[in-house]
Amino acid sequence: MADAELTVAVSDQVATVVIRNPGRRNAMTLAMWRQLPVLLDHLEAEPAVRALVLTGADRTFCAGADLADLDEQLSTGDAGIAVAAEERLAAFAKPTVAAVRGACVGGGCQLAVACDLRIAADDARFGVPPARLGLVYPAPTTRRLARLVGPAAAKHLLFTSELIDTERALRIGLVDEVLPGERLDARIDRLTATIVERSQLSVVAAKEIIDERADDARVDWWYGQVRASGEAREGITAFHERRPPRFTWSPPPAG
Repeated sequence: MADAELTVAVSDQVATVVIRNPGRRNAMTLAMWRQLPVLLDHLEAEPAVRALVLTGADRTFCAGADLADLDEQLSTGDAGIAVAAEERLAAFAKPTVAAVRGACVGGGCQLAVACDLRIAADDARFGVPPARLGLVYPAPTTRRLARLVGPAAAKHLLFTSELIDTERALRIGLVDEVLPGERLDARIDRLTATIVERSQLSVVAAKEIIDERADDARVDWWYGQVRASGEAREGITAFHERRPPRFTWSPPPAG
């Protein structure tokens, strides 16, 4: 579809990626699944970007994969293209936040779970529908969901394909915060503003270590960055002087 796309805007060191597919509740097409890793590669390499927000247009996050493309995905073996996009999002080196309104189902839930944090409006609904479609949810996706919400809650979502509301989603750990829809944008702005003003050395290292992407040598490298960068010295000095710290560390260029 010509009007199905991912759009990007960058403001105050935060990139906002918007899922747009009018008429299909922002379902992800094959072209959009392919587009996402390319966008993420560009944004990860951009020094002006310190955090990323993923959201949907017109008060809907994402209703899943566009079923108009399902036959093509199954016949061509492209079913893994969504997993590749999800894995790229999960591996994004900078903090990611899903801002969720309305439907967050199937592929939409897959993308939200791949983000570091999920902040939801109280009208959001979450579901994982492969059992209604006769599909097997991808193994990496299933494992990521189970790590987030626990085996029993993941099985409930997968076995029943039922939609759950934000109260249950918050209780099982699928979302981190729930608030009225009219307050969601302001909360996302405050949260990302806080993240980008913190030491990016601390933030990026924490994400990498929590996600188990740092071996012992990489952890030692991070400790070396603390010693070499002066970030800790600046943070402690600012604390004693009762002023905001001026952190300047940024990731070295890839390669």
